[in-house]
Amino acid sequence: MEYAVEMLNITKVFPGIIANDDVTLRVEKGEIHALLGENGAGKSTLMSVLFGAYKPEKGTIRIYGKDVNIVNSNTATDLGIGMVHQHFKLVHNYTVTENIVLGIEGSTSAGFLGEMLKSESAVKRICGKVLKNVMPLDFDLARDKIRRLCKQYGFNLDPDDLIENISVGQQQKVEILKTLYRDADIIIFDEPSAVLTPQEIDELLKIILKLKSEGKTIILITHKLKEIKAVADRCTILRRGKYVDCVDVKQTSEDELASLMVGRAVKFNIDKGISKPADVVFEMRNVSSNNDLGVEKIHDFSLSIRRGEIVGIAGVDGNGQSELLATILGLYPVKKGEMYLKGELINDKSIRERIEMGLGCVPEDRKKHGFVAEFDISMNSIIKDYYRRFSDKVGILDVEASDRRAASLIDQFDIRCGQGVRSEVGSLSGGNQQKVIIAREINLKPDFIIFSQPTRGLDVGAIEVIRKRIIQERDRGAGIMLISFELAEIMNLCDRIAAISKGTINGIKNADETNESEIGLLMAGKKAE
Repeated sequence: MEYAVEMLNITKVFPGIIANDDVTLRVEKGEIHALLGENGAGKSTLMSVLFGAYKPEKGTIRIYGKDVNIVNSNTATDLGIGMVHQHFKLVHNYTVTENIVLGIEGSTSAGFLGEMLKSESAVKRICGKVLKNVMPLDFDLARDKIRRLCKQYGFNLDPDDLIENISVGQQQKVEILKTLYRDADIIIFDEPSAVLTPQEIDELLKIILKLKSEGKTIILITHKLKEIKAVADRCTILRRGKYVDCVDVKQTSEDELASLMVGRAVKFNIDKGISKPADVVFEMRNVSSNNDLGVEKIHDFSLSIRRGEIVGIAGVDGNGQSELLATILGLYPVKKGEMYLKGELINDKSIRERIEMGLGCVPEDRKKHGFVAEFDISMNSIIKDYYRRFSDKVGILDVEASDRRAASLIDQFDIRCGQGVRSEVGSLSGGNQQKVIIAREINLKPDFIIFSQPTRGLDVGAIEVIRKRIIQERDRGAGIMLISFELAEIMNLCDRIAAISKGTINGIKNADETNESEIGLLMAGKKAE
């Protein structure tokens, strides 16, 4: 048995938290090895150590049996290690080609000489790093190599497209190409499906299997058990920064993996009980609206939501879900039609006025719209109502009161943070960032709450907690709109389901009177009978 990677007794400490506590990971050459754990379990930190982003306080790293000292990402790259980051490291106003060659311009020159001498590796050995200062960058050669890689892996990418003009799924392919362009033999995928649609996830898993078939060693950081079962050979589980176990995936059930991950049995389907809908709290009547480019994305949209019920918006990504949310919040003006909150017309109400009337929202993109990364948990917890409850007449904040609220939310929602209320939200794991947002919104006790992709990128333990809280909010008497690309989540949580296609509703069904196949057809554009 040959190990491609051995990380032995790794310890990494940040202020107030031990992210990796004496962790050992062994990855066999040519396997797909999953790294499983709750949000904040230390998975990404461990891989950041392997990729040279962090220096561990103690421990040994071996690559193909040899002790190595990985001081930065360049060292990792030289060792044949590549990393596809959860949060893409791309320059949006650069082209695909420019992003891929960024940082290795001299290597492209080496490739140019290699084409002439038919041995790029020989040129690298002879010329070394001198090329970086001597040889110009050959973009034509870079484009040719990128096109060959795109053809080899079936990537529909134009090397000259700007990153800002391509989809999230295509941006991820650019990240994968960056590792392949550098001839990586060991590729780390850090939560690669967190921002992808179901169709894109299927495509990604096929790519990972193809990489394995070519002899690449894959480390897959994830907490999606179905993905692990679909592609992984073995799985190492971390919990709260510590090694728990390494298991053969084929011999281990999803229930067993979930239990190892969170330390208890996990319910995948929530018993939502019987809803008791009351009066209408939110209504849209024949609403149409345009996006930032003036294109109509919401068309003749009509929907009512009652207190005490959850209405799901089911649809394929890109069919108006984001624009629907922006219209309800007041980011996009209503071009035609009417919107009512608690019986009052809100077409011309400001965002603040809508919030004060009882509108809550957990946005799809938490980093863009959910919190201020540089603010701590305390400041983020009051960001919506600081001017009403936490400041005096001259605008001085009551920090002690803010801290008390934040401490209570940390306790109620089990937010894992190293420095308590002073923890910067941008430094937390994705799941704990999401908990901060959901805790803040629920704490305000809104009458109508929109949850947009509330469990995207979360582990099964966090998903269970958040789904239960959504049900609790329904039972409290709030009206809830749930926007999710996870059809199983829609079916499990919702009382009624509205299928959206091309910015309009194709049909509304009671959840207990329909199935995924029928909703899927409505999502695809078939009108309800």
